[in-house]
Amino acid sequence: MSRNTDLVARYGSPLYVYDLDRVTDARDALLSSLPETFELFFSFKANPHPEIARALRGGDGRGCLAEISSTGELSAALEAGFDGSEILYTGPGKTREELTAAIAAGVVSFSVESPGDLRRVGEVASAHGVVADCLLRVNSATSSAATSIRMTGTPSQFGIDSETLADLMPELRAVPGTRLAGAHLFSLSNAKDEESLIGEFRHTISVAADLRREVDLPVRLLDIGGGFAAPYLTPGERPVYPGLRAALEEILDEHFPDWRAGTPRIACESGRHLVGGAGELLCTVVNIKESRGRKFVILDAGINTLGGMSGLGRLLPVSVGLGDDPSRDGDPAGEEVATLAGPLCTPGDLLGKNVRLPALSVGDVVTIPNAGAYGMTASLLMFLGRPAPTEVVVRGGEVVSASRIQFVRKYD
Repeated sequence: MSRNTDLVARYGSPLYVYDLDRVTDARDALLSSLPETFELFFSFKANPHPEIARALRGGDGRGCLAEISSTGELSAALEAGFDGSEILYTGPGKTREELTAAIAAGVVSFSVESPGDLRRVGEVASAHGVVADCLLRVNSATSSAATSIRMTGTPSQFGIDSETLADLMPELRAVPGTRLAGAHLFSLSNAKDEESLIGEFRHTISVAADLRREVDLPVRLLDIGGGFAAPYLTPGERPVYPGLRAALEEILDEHFPDWRAGTPRIACESGRHLVGGAGELLCTVVNIKESRGRKFVILDAGINTLGGMSGLGRLLPVSVGLGDDPSRDGDPAGEEVATLAGPLCTPGDLLGKNVRLPALSVGDVVTIPNAGAYGMTASLLMFLGRPAPTEVVVRGGEVVSASRIQFVRKYD
């Protein structure tokens, strides 16, 4: 019996499996490709499992800080051992209740997206007798590299339009309870290659330097965002960036010559690159049928378990391999083409159309690789009331923990 088949027998199906050794390997590799003084935020939206976050924080040497955007992620960060001072709270719709919970937990650093957002942070901070350090998230009027998800250069709920900052700065500097600490520029996700990533960082850093010079924006901390890529739900290895460190050092020497001495501190952030390759989804074939000349392979995992990104209008490019018989996995002679469907009572419960699959039978355990990011918590978990999948965490081949999110209805 293979490891995956054994885990399904022990914990049920569908089942997420996260490997902490892969998590720390990804963290260490990314940190080694960045200048030594860089800070690295883990974006909890990719996977807020506390065991994963705890591994990324680490205990010795360089580890990750926490970037969160909800009280749920705040709870996960605190459970993982992050101190409030190690957390950056982001997002365009922070409520007073969220801010109260964050500041009460010791969070004092926020990325703000608008004058109204800054004022709300200031009001709550003042009520608690603290001053919040605020990064201005800036929506630059221009961009550099192409990407699958563009986060700047267009009308957006994210960030303050760069061309408006000169007029807004007197108002922004005067908000009680806040101190402008720097800039946050996040312009792309999943850069197509290292050249594109470097080009985007070059543009971002030059924009920040222009803002410091032209509108007198204080820059004690500069968060240049992310864009580090990783395969998603298909086989493959996360990319490496051999030229990134030297390129960033050259760019920063040009625009912020004192950065090596810590003025400003420089940070970037990553989610899928750190955790995507550390997870896989194990599920079971429950039915196979033909309909008007098309084959459907129906799994016990659907958009309630994996397909949340389909809500963004994307059909997932899912790849499936057999979990218990590697000799049948990847053999072109044994492959077939079928539509992968989940078990839900909706025609939208599709994981992929015309997917090349190994020849499958009912009861087969199959594996969807690179599912450690934007998996379960990016999905339609409550849809049709099905239970959440179990999440198993392993290290060194041994199970560290097994848990399942429970849905509880409370009546007032």
